[in-house]
Amino acid sequence: MLPELDDNELVRLFKDTQHREKAFTSIVKKYQEKIYWQVRRIVITHQDADDVMQNVFIKAWNGLNNFREDAKLYTWIYRIAVNESLTYLEQQKRRSSVSFDDVSESLENKLQSEKGFDENKAIWKLQLAVQQLPEKQRIVFNLRYFDEMPYEEMGIILDTSVGALKASYHHAVKKIEEYILNH
Repeated sequence: MLPELDDNELVRLFKDTQHREKAFTSIVKKYQEKIYWQVRRIVITHQDADDVMQNVFIKAWNGLNNFREDAKLYTWIYRIAVNESLTYLEQQKRRSSVSFDDVSESLENKLQSEKGFDENKAIWKLQLAVQQLPEKQRIVFNLRYFDEMPYEEMGIILDTSVGALKASYHHAVKKIEEYILNH
C-alpha cells in the first residue's frame, strides 16, 4: 500500500500501469468502509452489500483510466455505489417478479432478521421507518442523514437538482417521523 496520498495523486498513479495495483489498493482501503455502509443501508444485508461492493470496485477499476476528475474521486465512486445498489434491487425485483412494495417488505424482513435486531431500540425503529420510504427518498435520506453529504454533492451523484433533493429529504423526514410516532 502507498503512504496516505490525496485522490489526485492516487488517480495519477493508477493511470501509470507500473503503480496501478498499489494505487487501486490504496483507493479501496481509503473508501471501502464508507462505501460499504452506504450500500448496506440501501440493500440491507451484509451478504448483499458484499456482492454489490465487488461490482462497485470492479466498475471503479474498469473506469478509473477514463476518470476525468471533474468530480471528486469519492463522489465518483459513491455514484457507482448508489447505481450498483439500485441495479441490484431492481434485479432482485425482476427475479422475484414482485412489486416495489413487496421488495420493500422483503428488505424490512431482512432487516428484522439481522443479528441484534430489536424493534424497540431507536436505531432499529429508524431503520424500519427508512425502509418504508420510496426508493429515491430512502437514498436521499441515507446520504444526508447518515453521511451528512451536502446537497450539491448529492446532486452530482444522483443527477438531480438541489431543490428536488431538499424536497425529497423533507418529505422523507416527515414520513419517518410519522412512522415512528405510529409504531
